[in-house]
Amino acid sequence: QVQLVESGGGSVQVGGSLRVSCAASGHTFTNYVMGWFRQAPGKEREFVATISRSAGMTDYADSVKGRFTISRDNAKNTVYLQMNSLKPEDTAVYYCAAAYNPGSGTYYYTIAQKFRTDSTYGYWGQGTQVTVSS
Repeated sequence: QVQLVESGGGSVQVGGSLRVSCAASGHTFTNYVMGWFRQAPGKEREFVATISRSAGMTDYADSVKGRFTISRDNAKNTVYLQMNSLKPEDTAVYYCAAAYNPGSGTYYYTIAQKFRTDSTYGYWGQGTQVTVSS
């Protein structure tokens, strides 16, 4: 059974930085595209970032591009989201997600547009709160 456990959330002031982590277990980590989503109070869950199985390709929502960096350590079965220049509108619960995407070649090295959609992901963490205050 796939398990995803987020950590590293917290409170930070505007302009500050925070890194959230997601430790995966119960599956072959390198068979999964990993993503981060977030949900603010009263809003729908939205895409933040995704990373290919190889870690060589990433994709970001326009709202975080240039400020956030997604990475993964396949040896540690962990995916990270480094958040810099945080804004109050980044306040949300951040969720880690895994999408089974086996195969070689493009399946390993690239990520398709569909990985921006939460329904593509079959496994989710419990979420970690990030609060940015001014």
